[in-house]
Amino acid sequence: MPGREIVEAHTLACLRAGISIEGTNAEVMMGQWEFQLGILGTVEVGDQMWVARWLLKRISEEFDVDVSFDAKPIKGDWNGAGAHTNFSTKQTRSANGWPAIIAACEALSTRVPEHISNYGVGIEDRLTGAHETQHWSKFSYGVSDRGASVRIPGQVAREKKGYIEDRRPNANADPYVVARLIVETVCGAAAKSSPVRKAPAARVGANKVAASKAVKTTTKRAVKKTARPVKKAARR
Repeated sequence: MPGREIVEAHTLACLRAGISIEGTNAEVMMGQWEFQLGILGTVEVGDQMWVARWLLKRISEEFDVDVSFDAKPIKGDWNGAGAHTNFSTKQTRSANGWPAIIAACEALSTRVPEHISNYGVGIEDRLTGAHETQHWSKFSYGVSDRGASVRIPGQVAREKKGYIEDRRPNANADPYVVARLIVETVCGAAAKSSPVRKAPAARVGANKVAASKAVKTTTKRAVKKTARPVKKAARR
């Protein structure tokens, strides 16, 4: 597969830079590659993604190659370039986290236009309903369903706990924005459905204290980006 020497150099550079790169693999289109980052918090994953992208661009210059993060860098009957994002909370990872997993999927179904409009440029060219995607105007989730908007891994379904994968973001999406939207949507819905305790009665000489039950949300899991090394047209 063209680009392997670039991918290997990029992986080594990420490791030396302290980037939490988990793996790389060739993809469907010729010259199409993917790398994964994580498990990281919602801010750290954005930090590392931007650095990893820069490293890939810089290393590719040494090979006289262009790297494209476009949603559909070359038109044709093949997959586009996605940024599949794995996401979990303390609730989804806990024993019997299945209800929280389903609640997260349902919450994501309530803000489809806002997510789609912020998941990268050219998303309509990639999310066509073909090539392992759901159409950008629709929303679905399912177990081991690579044609859904959100995939619940088979192992997660068996163990009834774990993470979900939002398959909609583009490779060119802003990782900070993607993480913010998922946290706002999923954790915001969980906070609204969580019961609130009544404030304790005031005592003489004591300050009044209002207490509410907070939803504990520790985000884990990798944001996955897809790099697309493509030879310069002038050099083909």
